[in-house]
Amino acid sequence: MTEAWFPQTGPQEAFVRSGVFEVVYGGARGGGKTDASLGDFDLHARYWGPAARGLIVRRQRVALEPLIARAKAIYGHSGAVWQDAKSRFVWPTGAVLYVRYLDRDADADLYQGHDYTRVYVEELTQFPDPRPVDKLKAVLRSASGAHCGFRATCNPGGPGHAWVKARYIDEGIGAIQKATFRNPFDGTETVLSRLFIPARLSDNPLLLRNDPSYVARLQQTGSAQLVRAWLEGDWSIVDGAFFDKWSSRNVVRPFRVPEHWTRMRSFDWGYAAPFSVGWWAVVSDSSDAGHVTLPRGALVRYREWYGSNGKPGEGLRLEAESVAAGIREREMGETIALAVADPSIFREDGGPSIGERLRRAGVQFRPADNTRVGKAGALSGWDQMRARIAGNDEGPMLVVFATCRDFLRTVPVLQHDPTRPEDLDTSAEDHIADETRYACLARPLIGGKAIPAANPRDLGDWGRPVRRPTDWKVA
Repeated sequence: MTEAWFPQTGPQEAFVRSGVFEVVYGGARGGGKTDASLGDFDLHARYWGPAARGLIVRRQRVALEPLIARAKAIYGHSGAVWQDAKSRFVWPTGAVLYVRYLDRDADADLYQGHDYTRVYVEELTQFPDPRPVDKLKAVLRSASGAHCGFRATCNPGGPGHAWVKARYIDEGIGAIQKATFRNPFDGTETVLSRLFIPARLSDNPLLLRNDPSYVARLQQTGSAQLVRAWLEGDWSIVDGAFFDKWSSRNVVRPFRVPEHWTRMRSFDWGYAAPFSVGWWAVVSDSSDAGHVTLPRGALVRYREWYGSNGKPGEGLRLEAESVAAGIREREMGETIALAVADPSIFREDGGPSIGERLRRAGVQFRPADNTRVGKAGALSGWDQMRARIAGNDEGPMLVVFATCRDFLRTVPVLQHDPTRPEDLDTSAEDHIADETRYACLARPLIGGKAIPAANPRDLGDWGRPVRRPTDWKVA
């Protein structure tokens, strides 16, 4: 029988001893995060006995295999038995830990009616949407009075990097966040707390002592950015980003947009999911915007409206007429030369389309070119966006005001589709990226040069799609 598991001094000990309801332990690889989750439940089982009921999940089934192997080693001292048919560990006292995978929102619904005193989510950033994870918090309850808690571990990167960073890291590392909830039945109030604990490789001296070449192997397994994120747990680094040329020079301090610059609007519709409206100015002459030079033809995102309720993936549920009113209010006094939107809003299904309802409410759009990945020789929306981000010798051809926080929160961290690398992972929060792609294809770069801006007098029929000359070639 193996020795009983105890946490290492430092963050691992802080993780297992915390009385906070929601604790996330994240950062560098090799920081002892998985051991912390498994060990936490072992301590929980020792204390609460038969009242201890745990659930530990990962997004993919294959990722459970090393987790189960490590759990067998840690739980050997306690006599916990692995029951493969039921995918669970059972302690002699009656404590139980279920080991499952959770891929989709619907998977979380399967746990309705279950009772757990501990829920663990491994590799939290592998979940592009927090909703299935958040649903699991509803199963945390105990008729025996055992302490209930949510625990998670993660590394920087992955499809869920943006929402995890926004929820846990940006709010302050090491600071306890508190939220008050009112009971609608008796009016009492309950405070639930949340804590993020940073993990660094140096916090795991046992690993460094037993495997001294681990750091050297990490340094050989990826880009400099990835290695830095793995070693230091740096959440500002995004390895494998779809828009890998994005940098600080693509972000500019807000300035007064000259009146003679052409202005555009792009739109991605959403009701239950977020919608996104972006306002763009086209640089008419090479200009100096603070620390960056803007070449002629560059796109400047000077305003945005992201229709989200603040929860990733959830929209404001506004009708088309309300969205139109919000757009009119935001651009009052401006002349918009061109406005493009997702072509799907112009589909009719037994009544006026979303595009028609917007038009009747005073906001017009043309169907955008919705090409994501072009065939050989054809213009590609993502290629156009990447080309503008990279820019040329004069500077970037796409910049964003620092006040466009939702663009900066979501677009730079988007990842490649794991099965189709030339496309981005659509399971992530990609609404702003789609809307930006529409704007880029409305003003495509040909040989590094932008075609002339549309004249407001030449708008013509707004209900017709924007067409590109058939003889355009990508240089």
